[in-house]
Amino acid sequence: MLLAILLIPGIAYLILQTGKNNYQTLEIFGPKEPVPNSAKPDTIYHHIADFSFISQDSSIVTQETVKNKIYVADFFFSTCKSICPKMTNHLMRVQNAFKDEADVVIISHTVDPENDTPPVLAKYAEKHKAIVGKWFFVTGDKKQLYDLARNSYYITAMPGDGTGDDFIHSEKMVLIDKDKRIRGFYDGTDYFEITRLIEEIKVLQYEYSKK
Repeated sequence: MLLAILLIPGIAYLILQTGKNNYQTLEIFGPKEPVPNSAKPDTIYHHIADFSFISQDSSIVTQETVKNKIYVADFFFSTCKSICPKMTNHLMRVQNAFKDEADVVIISHTVDPENDTPPVLAKYAEKHKAIVGKWFFVTGDKKQLYDLARNSYYITAMPGDGTGDDFIHSEKMVLIDKDKRIRGFYDGTDYFEITRLIEEIKVLQYEYSKK
């Protein structure tokens, strides 16, 4: 059973690669609405809002940083002893799978910006062998981080505004395409879910190669 679970995504990807015209695309998540007054049926999909954060090397990370890139987003904090270490270790798998492919990057957002300063994030990134320009550990304004987590990436349904004792702790990882749309959610603590994430990144790459 375990072997079958592991093989199914890979087989699906091979089918996509060998198909000439037809292939299954990934779902687009989030609210959607029809384009008003459009001559042909079209849809406006949910997009990740603009952002500006500081990475582990004190560079600014914005939507321009990930322009024309597929990326994986997660939320963590460096002193976490429960789910975060497992999630970060799994993201090392993702990084290694695409280390030579410039169109795939990772953004790990801290949920504890008061303590996770760029120097702290730099040590954390070094510990986990993060490749500069491939894996960004970012910090910034807590309200912006939390608003993005709730209202752009949809990693939690718990209410809050990023002030006071508001705290987000989620195992979710989110796959974002080159058009800033959500294409998948994954349990970042689950080995098989990370395998699915890696395979679905490949499917998304194939989708773009056919456009």
